[in-house]
Amino acid sequence: MKAAVLQNYNADLSIETVADPECPTNGVVLDVLACGVCRSDYHGWVGHHPKVTPGDIMGHEYCGVVTEAGPEATHKVGDRLIAPFILGCGTCASCQTGASNTCGNQLTPGFGMPGAYAQRIAVPFDHNLVPLPDSIDPKLAAGLGCRVTTAWHALTDRANVRIGEWVAIHGTGGIGLSALLLAKMLGARVIVVDIVEDKLNHARSLGADMSINATKENVAEAIMDATNGGADVSIEALGIEQTTNASVECLRVSGRHVHLGMPAGDGHMSINMRAIYAKQLSFYGSRGMPSWKYPTLLDMIESGRVDLSPLVTRTIDLRMASDELCAMKGETAPGTAVITDFDV
Repeated sequence: MKAAVLQNYNADLSIETVADPECPTNGVVLDVLACGVCRSDYHGWVGHHPKVTPGDIMGHEYCGVVTEAGPEATHKVGDRLIAPFILGCGTCASCQTGASNTCGNQLTPGFGMPGAYAQRIAVPFDHNLVPLPDSIDPKLAAGLGCRVTTAWHALTDRANVRIGEWVAIHGTGGIGLSALLLAKMLGARVIVVDIVEDKLNHARSLGADMSINATKENVAEAIMDATNGGADVSIEALGIEQTTNASVECLRVSGRHVHLGMPAGDGHMSINMRAIYAKQLSFYGSRGMPSWKYPTLLDMIESGRVDLSPLVTRTIDLRMASDELCAMKGETAPGTAVITDFDV
């Protein structure tokens, strides 16, 4: 099969013919229909993730069709499936209580196992995979894989966003735009923050009530003024110290910060703990979403309650994944790129 292989950090992925994956006893092999290019992949591509090393195949936002099923698999050949990027084991205490995204035995394609920048992918623990309705385009499904599921879990299970609340979103990449669209669907008022004017304009076109360019304004002060005391919920979607502190500082008393951006390097940063202490804030970490929440999300899309199609702005072939990763070193274009052509 064809795959895009990481041979050197910060270099173009190598398009190679590699062996087809072996089918797991407790899983399936999928023909990949689409795979998103995510900023989490970028962290691996530049060498900042300990589980991504030369020789690896990245890609964790995927959907596909089952071509082979193991004897313990829950799905069959021909099933059209979408996968959460966190594959829970199904038997540990976390999985048994519905929190498979915190599974201690979890596996993540592209991070310690072969991912979906390839024509086929082996998926163990296939009980995590969910049927993909025929009405949902594979490129949109792949765009849901990390960014939308992470944002949905953060807004609902972690922050418990309510109608009329102010939600501040720091960063308008894939997760930030997903959080914007979903927060508006939940009835919230949304402020977006970024440093790229085109991305702020794009976010306003998708329904943001207000935008702030962090190069031109003091973010926390501007949000405090606009909301008469601070945001109720603040979403950090970049994983850097500056936006984390802006997120904490822009909250009103008893506000809720949810950290979604993957921290770079060793993950350590200096945080304004006085703001957390004095305003009695809640500080949540959130990563991924349990697979059992997928049907509700897919139903919302099918019923038209939320339109997530603006998230996917570019479809590319396997060779172009390198260009998307390289672009993340600077100011990226609005929206997400999804690989839909693997026959290169």
